[in-house]
Amino acid sequence: MQPAAGGFLPLFIQKGQPMKRRPVCLVCLILMFGMWLMDMSGFVRISGNPLPESVQQYIQKHPEAVICGEIQQYQETEYSLSVYLKNVFLMFDSEQIPIKNLKVFLKLNKELPVGTSVRIKGKLERVPEARNPGEFDSRMYYACRKIYYYMKDGMILEWSSEYSPYRQFMQELKKKMMNTLGLAAAEDAGIFQAMLLGEKTNLDEELKIRYQMAGIIHILAISGLHISVMGLGLFELLKKGGFGNVVAGILSLAVLLQYGILTGESVSAMRAVCMFLLAVGAKIAGRTYDLLTALAVSAIILMIDAPANLYNSGFWLSFGAVVGIGVVSPVFNGRREKEKTLLRSFGSGLLSSLAIQMTTLPIVLRIYGEVSFAGILMNLFVLPTVAIVLVSGIAAVAVGMFCVSAAVYLIIPGRILLFLYEKLCMITTRIPYCTWIAGSPELWQCAGYYGLFFAGLGIIWCYEKKRRKRLQILHGFFVICMALGIGILLYRPSGNLQITCLDIGQGDCISVRFPKGQHVLIDGGSTNKKNIAKYQILPYLKNQGIAVVDAILISHTDQDHISGIQELFENISAGLTSVKVRSLILPEWEKTDDAYQELIDKARAAGVSVQRGRKGEVLHLGEVTIKLLAPEAGASGADVNEDGMVAEIQYGSFKALFTGDIGEETEKKLLSDLEDVDFLKVGHHGSGYSTCTEFLEVIRPEVAVISCSESNTYGHPSAETIERLKKSGAKIWYTMKSGAVTFTADGEKMWMETYVETK
Repeated sequence: MQPAAGGFLPLFIQKGQPMKRRPVCLVCLILMFGMWLMDMSGFVRISGNPLPESVQQYIQKHPEAVICGEIQQYQETEYSLSVYLKNVFLMFDSEQIPIKNLKVFLKLNKELPVGTSVRIKGKLERVPEARNPGEFDSRMYYACRKIYYYMKDGMILEWSSEYSPYRQFMQELKKKMMNTLGLAAAEDAGIFQAMLLGEKTNLDEELKIRYQMAGIIHILAISGLHISVMGLGLFELLKKGGFGNVVAGILSLAVLLQYGILTGESVSAMRAVCMFLLAVGAKIAGRTYDLLTALAVSAIILMIDAPANLYNSGFWLSFGAVVGIGVVSPVFNGRREKEKTLLRSFGSGLLSSLAIQMTTLPIVLRIYGEVSFAGILMNLFVLPTVAIVLVSGIAAVAVGMFCVSAAVYLIIPGRILLFLYEKLCMITTRIPYCTWIAGSPELWQCAGYYGLFFAGLGIIWCYEKKRRKRLQILHGFFVICMALGIGILLYRPSGNLQITCLDIGQGDCISVRFPKGQHVLIDGGSTNKKNIAKYQILPYLKNQGIAVVDAILISHTDQDHISGIQELFENISAGLTSVKVRSLILPEWEKTDDAYQELIDKARAAGVSVQRGRKGEVLHLGEVTIKLLAPEAGASGADVNEDGMVAEIQYGSFKALFTGDIGEETEKKLLSDLEDVDFLKVGHHGSGYSTCTEFLEVIRPEVAVISCSESNTYGHPSAETIERLKKSGAKIWYTMKSGAVTFTADGEKMWMETYVETK
């Protein structure tokens, strides 16, 4: 790679000094902004489905299809074999319609070599999108891999005898390395597999959450750290072995490219490989490496390859961290005396950790809704030592291919450090408010923060460069800028009542946010979705900046109303979330079932006070009142549906009614206590035995929300119930169609929005 690549290299590096003007950086910013504008205008659907509309319509009308493609990789799951195909074509008569890449779930665990061409029959479905605020967006994740559909119940019709020996070798090599780590690292194998191979299937979920809360989750991603350890380490080793810059650079790059393929070609890994290529190219050409320009070149390459990376959280976190390390940290550290002391090193490390945190703060909040305070201090210990974990893991894999018993000893230093990481995580996550739940800011808030952040940073840099005095005043100015920036990020309009019906499948979960900031959950459970606290409820709370739930109201104790609440209490008890719950309010019954008592036990273990509610009780939350209309005093609880809790919320002239799973019997008992309401949570998921005509004639709701799963086997919602609602004049909304539905009221008027765009 002589300056024959030299015609390209001078674009981003200059001999002897870094570029003062960075045209590539400007090109990168213009490209990002242009792609975003085009996507917003609908000209280019980067965030949607780029396939032609005719193809999308055909797939929608003919989900049962035959496709052909080339196996790229496969992965064993608990119930099936996941196969990733590239160069996929939809077979239609004699036509072959290209649909890019595809993920197939095979019925039979039939492993075929990578590179094999296959013809598969199955049901095509659109990759699901996030249906609630804060929920992981699978559609965007797979769009970055150019996958827009997946196939269920795939059946291989035929396959070729030809395959890719190289790709199959890489697949088998990865499997062998996974097995080696499994034998050498024992219970720590999942962490080593994630850190070294990007494979997280065996990673303990509880440990993953603790790492995230402690602010060290980044060490589990293939990133620049891995490339530094492997790439630069190998480069320097080869140079010491007598190889020149050119040969050492080419060999190191070749190894890293294979490593990138082996680990799944993640955004962070490919960004690091690109930057390593430029760094080595600079050494070969005898030029100075410019970090920002190399970063911009990497970003351009990744966005051209997969435009959906513009919305990829991993993309922004990876690039933001590099900016924090390479740009912000040097300004924070300023001019340092040459003499190095332990105290100065600690201070420098603290400032560097703080620089990364501040640079990525809006990105982290926008993705997760929370940021770890503990991470600033944790990384002071983790970052200098994690290289030891990687090196011991790499050595164990290399030796373990031939002698597993030796690998067991080589991996010990890494396992000791992982043990220390875990213990530190357990300590830090038990500290109250170790994570700051601030909510997900809007784009304009992120822009405002970065404008103030880099303005303050730029002034300090300019004055330090010119060795001006009175830097304390400038640092004070920067602190003011940061305070204003954080204030912008935290800004949340208030003064309204907000009701959000989450889409959690076949079940109910309603979030009510009051004008003064209090928050109540009404139910939280599902029968067709697991771990809804982890994947729907907690992400929603963090996204909205809700760190404290003032009360949880439970209508009754069926699993489709409490499973997520039970899970939430378990997470709180185990210290796996910073969200707190103050009280649990259950219906007052004379006879309680096992689920009722179990919920109480889990609530108390989580430090939540338990109360019982019945008809006539009123809760006052500022200007809002919550009135309990059921159960009646002395309710037996024998029929949990009919004896369930019914609540009415009033704010000014606005009224909302939450009916749990009550049926016609209880509805008629309530008629004397009811009047017109604006909002109705339809009882029993739209069952034909609820929401009777007499009931609707009294309450006459303006809007009605039905929460159920599209694939439920109960016949919900009933056609008769829907017809009755329409005759009453109610506008009907379905979580199964619209995702989360949010209604906002100012005490007089009401308006709404859906999370999923409906056609």
